[in-house]
Amino acid sequence: MKKRIVIILLFIFNSCYLLKENGIEFTIENKSNFPIENVKFSTSEKLTIMEFDKIEPNQNIADFLSMKHNKNDGSYTLEFTRSNGIKESKSFGYYTNGGALDRWVKFEIQNDTITHKFSGTGY
Repeated sequence: MKKRIVIILLFIFNSCYLLKENGIEFTIENKSNFPIENVKFSTSEKLTIMEFDKIEPNQNIADFLSMKHNKNDGSYTLEFTRSNGIKESKSFGYYTNGGALDRWVKFEIQNDTITHKFSGTGY
């Protein structure tokens, strides 16, 4: 009887693990004094690209970047255009074998810099 319970618990745990989609939650917060436009967040493989037209000052967006088609090692890329027309493109973090190493990342866009924070293990 104990073996059956252990087998059932292992099956349930394994099923929950397999249902979890590969990817990373993200938040982009515009802490600058001006809107940012043409915002794109993706992996370096660029298989899935999350796009947003505009993020106003003191506004944030949150979403999930699916990585179900990623197979290689790489980093995350954040691209956007500042109100003065300057395009920013920065790479952050790392993923391996197409799998996220973190659960989430938070970006803060400031007038002169971009800060980021990754947290939690994704596996």
